[in-house]
Amino acid sequence: MRNMLLASVAIFVASASFALAASAGGVSDGKVKIGILNDQSGVYADFGGKSSVEAAKMAVEDFGGKVLGAPIEIVDADHQNKPDIASNIARQWFDRDQVDAIMELTTSSVALAVQAIAKEKKKIDIVTGAATTELTGKQCSPYGFHWAYDTHALAVGTGGALVKQGGDSWFFLTADYAFGYSLEQQTSEFVKANGGKVLGSVRHPLSTSDYSSFLLQAQSSGAKVIGLANAGADTQNAIKQAAEFGITQGGQRLAALLFTLAEVHGLGLEAAQGLTLTEGFYWNRDDESRKFGERFMKRTGKMPNMIHAGTYSAVMQYLKAVQKAGTDDTDAVAKELHEMPVDDVFGRGGTVGANGRMIHDMYLLEVKKPSESKMPWDYYNVLATIPGKEAYIDPAKSGCDLVK
Repeated sequence: MRNMLLASVAIFVASASFALAASAGGVSDGKVKIGILNDQSGVYADFGGKSSVEAAKMAVEDFGGKVLGAPIEIVDADHQNKPDIASNIARQWFDRDQVDAIMELTTSSVALAVQAIAKEKKKIDIVTGAATTELTGKQCSPYGFHWAYDTHALAVGTGGALVKQGGDSWFFLTADYAFGYSLEQQTSEFVKANGGKVLGSVRHPLSTSDYSSFLLQAQSSGAKVIGLANAGADTQNAIKQAAEFGITQGGQRLAALLFTLAEVHGLGLEAAQGLTLTEGFYWNRDDESRKFGERFMKRTGKMPNMIHAGTYSAVMQYLKAVQKAGTDDTDAVAKELHEMPVDDVFGRGGTVGANGRMIHDMYLLEVKKPSESKMPWDYYNVLATIPGKEAYIDPAKSGCDLVK
């Protein structure tokens, strides 16, 4: 009887000690769980999709599979580009499934909705798939981070290059939601600041299949540049239909304001050649990026774009922050994410502002002609490197209350 009592006391003391240790530091529930929430079946499925999930898993494997002695788990879900579905998944993950952080979050309306929930629940979110600067502006969060690119960086890159090349009059085809509005607005401001004019714009629904009326308005405007303030399959379809209308043959130029390697591959070099675009990563940039690209290709059958490489970086940096903090406590991890430098295959020499914006170099790229491509997925000429301080809004001027 006495031995049983002593054993019971020992179990109680051990349990209490574990609970105390968990609350004071270490991993709170015996594991670190990261959710990848994105579009896996719609217009942005190639842009991020299941390939982003694989990038997250690569980061976990490269980190060693454990952090602070606890296993790391990746879960994923398709938000279908609908903020209500994304919000329901996020709440379930945080409230029931013990998810510590949510990442990727393609589509700005989704990212803004989930970031608000993460702020409410005091959880980390790291956005790689969405573009709006509102994430680190008026709707910023002490627990929210924006990693791979944003609309300001795209406007500085692609918009700036074309204005300098004489493209001083613009007409926009804009996706009818937060991302499209932000991209059009910021590119317009950059065009005007450099002496150009915006002759008009038209908005189209997400995932539309017929661009004929929109393209005819753009063609009749006489603008030198038609800015495609959309992404994914929307941009691909607009470019294909623009060719049918003979728009580029008539002297107007198409500017794909958010276009990545995945969409170039889907469109093909014959149709995409000559496009100017901006990305935060190119697999064929140097030896390190090529090694990463080759590993990614073996797992997915494709080379990574900036969303995939950015997701790898975000997961890796989060795990480094947990390791350095010695705990998965949200405040402690967020502090480390704000303070730690970013140095990996994606974000070399990167820094994170108080508003959560990861500042890193971007690349101005031109799609090669078919005759210039030397191997599969060899699609870009690197025209210029855009330093992070030029590409991104100064955090102090972002409109985020956290930096005031």
